[in-house]
This record gives sequence, C-alpha cells and structure tokens, in this order.
Amino acid sequence: MATRHLYLARHGAADAFGELTGIGRRQAGLLGERLAGLPVDAVWHSPLPRALASAHELARHLPDVPVSEAAELIDHMPYVPGAAETPRSWAGFFDGYDDAEAASGQRLAESLVARFANVPGTTTHEVLITHAYPIAWLVRHALDAPPSRWLGLNSANTALTVIEYRDGLPPTIVMFNDMSHLPADLRWTGFPEGTRP
Repeated sequence: MATRHLYLARHGAADAFGELTGIGRRQAGLLGERLAGLPVDAVWHSPLPRALASAHELARHLPDVPVSEAAELIDHMPYVPGAAETPRSWAGFFDGYDDAEAASGQRLAESLVARFANVPGTTTHEVLITHAYPIAWLVRHALDAPPSRWLGLNSANTALTVIEYRDGLPPTIVMFNDMSHLPADLRWTGFPEGTRP
C-alpha cells in the first residue's frame, strides 16, 4: 500500500528580522541528523528566509536529496474563525484581518492540503520545513477537526511532527511536536516564555 510520510518541522529559531540565528542553525542540523537514516525523497521549504536556511542546514545531512521551495508552506493565517467560534482567550488576535486577507489565507490552506495531504500513488518520505500555523492546519486537517481547532496548536522550532497518508484510510498522526533530537537548552524556542515547561 502506498504511503505518504510527511515529516513536518517549523524552521529553526530566528531573530526579529526573520533570519536564522546560530541556535536555529544548530537546531536544524540536529533535525537533519535525526532524519539522516530515513529514505527521504525530498525536502520542501517555505519561501521565507528562515525556512530556506533551515532546509539547507538540515539537507547537509541528506546528501543527494533535492531541496525545493513550495509556496503553499509560507507562513499564513489558514482560517479566521467567526466570533461565535473564537475562544475567549483568542479575542482580539484576529483584529485587523479583513475579509480579503482571511480569504487569501484560506485559499493558501486549501492549496497546502491539496498538494501535501494525500497519497501521490507511490510511497514517499518528504520533509516540509514551514511555520507553526501551516503545521497546525495540517494536524487539524488530519484529525478532521473543525477549522477553528488549528488555534492553540503550536510547534517549537525544529520540533518534528509526522503524518502518514494511506489510500482508503484516515491520516495517522505518528507524532506531534517531538523535540527529542534537541538538547534541553535548544528546546521550546518559538513558544512564549509562559508556556514552556
């Protein structure tokens, strides 16, 4: 049975200008070491510099694996919920998003699912270096959860989420936000200070 294995990771830690930091490079390299034993067919990355740099740092450990940009992986707001479905703790988060921006984000989210959340006909192993929101959207989609449930699903920098797709079966979330390849001092970056254990 053909299976699509998606290895999703948020880019490494970045500075305020969106550039990968030294810590981010170390994180991406360690993720590359972790994935080096897998039969990876492709590394896809967001067009943003922090994801591009993370993908290339990771790919140093995956010789001969093609590294390509995928526009669908760009950082975006995949779904702007209506007032009735917005949790009280998220009130105000969506202030300033107009209908055009919300529709654009939803189109990107639909393109992301159409491109990666399926079985291409053969077994593949693909690494996607992206951002917290697209990962949250793909996890929500795999769980067949309501659209607003992407809220609150965060990913640490270079944490690994794995989703498998098989014909005729629902997607399987193998792991979510796993940081076991990172030493303690490199874990939980990308999360607000108050939410770190």
